Amino acid sequence: MSQRISRRNFLGMSATTAAATVAAKTIFLDSTPLWAMPQSVAPSDRVRFGMIGIGMQGSGLLPSAIQLPGVQCVAACDLYDGRHDLARELTNSPNLPVTRRYQDLLDNKDIDCVVAAVPDHWHKQVVVDAVSAGKDIYCEKPMSHSPADGVAMVEAEKKTGRIIQIGSQRVSSTILAKAHELVQGGILGDLMMVEGVLGRNDPNGAWVYPPPPNLSPENLDWNTLQGTVPKVAFNPNIFARWRCWKEYGTGVSGDLLVHLISGMMFVLGWNEAPKRAMSAGGILRWPDGRNMPDVHNTIFEYGKIPVVMRLNLGTSVNEAYRFMGSKGILDVTGTQIEFSPQSGKDEAPSWYVSSFPRPLRDAYYKQWHEEHDVPVGHEPVTETVIYRGTDFDDVKPHLWTFFQAVKSRKPVTENAVFGHHAALACHMANESYFRKSSVSWDEGSKTIKS
Repeated sequence: MSQRISRRNFLGMSATTAAATVAAKTIFLDSTPLWAMPQSVAPSDRVRFGMIGIGMQGSGLLPSAIQLPGVQCVAACDLYDGRHDLARELTNSPNLPVTRRYQDLLDNKDIDCVVAAVPDHWHKQVVVDAVSAGKDIYCEKPMSHSPADGVAMVEAEKKTGRIIQIGSQRVSSTILAKAHELVQGGILGDLMMVEGVLGRNDPNGAWVYPPPPNLSPENLDWNTLQGTVPKVAFNPNIFARWRCWKEYGTGVSGDLLVHLISGMMFVLGWNEAPKRAMSAGGILRWPDGRNMPDVHNTIFEYGKIPVVMRLNLGTSVNEAYRFMGSKGILDVTGTQIEFSPQSGKDEAPSWYVSSFPRPLRDAYYKQWHEEHDVPVGHEPVTETVIYRGTDFDDVKPHLWTFFQAVKSRKPVTENAVFGHHAALACHMANESYFRKSSVSWDEGSKTIKS
């Protein structure tokens, strides 16, 4: 009597021949940053910078910067007078020069460079003005508010020869540096696909920030804040929550996706725009008047490689990457890399053989075992390797890279070209969402096309 052989039963039959020992090894990365080493910097060798924008991001960058050896803030700028007091508080400098006009910092001959953390729609003008005035600039991500802005910023970098570094700090982290080393060493084999995910689940994570209680047209230059966008009446929520509106920001793409894209580009050694993007999402959790989606998923094509990025302001999900290749999977999170190898070979006889008549099946089994079985005690070992280090969200190494480049004139990784390509992925994701169709980047016309 013939016996029906299921795939599960069949694989069980061959388990002894394909058995492999599974092991795990953990390696701790040396994460001691250079800036933390004891060092003495002469006053004449200090980097003197001006701070443009002391909002949520700027108020974090400023104290981080002045904790670095040989770095000094000599002036600060913000359109809201209350942040002038904040700048002096953060620097412990009651007499720190403050202004509403960032041009005052660019005209100051005592300032070597500037750090800018302003709304997205002001990035291009501040960067172009800074490098045209002979100042190097660290500009928060995303680099641009539109593809055209990005093109202008790249041209300004080329024309002036000044240093532009964009503030996606993942590219200066120990974790992603190790991931880059592993991938460039061929650990993945042929790259098949990349996934990235990041989510939040609270009002603060969805940019529902409380405006300063005393905010008014008297202590805020509301007209300058709006810049070139269509003018609207004074609105404290726009001041605090500008990321919610496409007129001022780039939404979840420019705030979160850009981190995933920048990190992925760095790990893989890519410096290009996606060929194509297709997005889906909507305002599913925060229908508060915003016009940018709070759930935004995009499939990109980089060459022939599909990249899937999932952003969500309604469910908390830790930031993570998964790089999938023919030799295994590289999972990257904030403090850890885990590589799970795969042989890419048959580790058991083909289950399709269950459809063969018994004589053919038996002959196939015999030949397969003769060719693949290993002696007892010599089974292959599959070793999962884990690397652990400091959080890749630490901004100090990224700021240190910038300030050292200001002194050495050595190029930075995340220059205007890199920043432009990362931002283009965000713009394409947004354009696909609003157009409800796939889009592509046309290098010839330097525009996004449906």
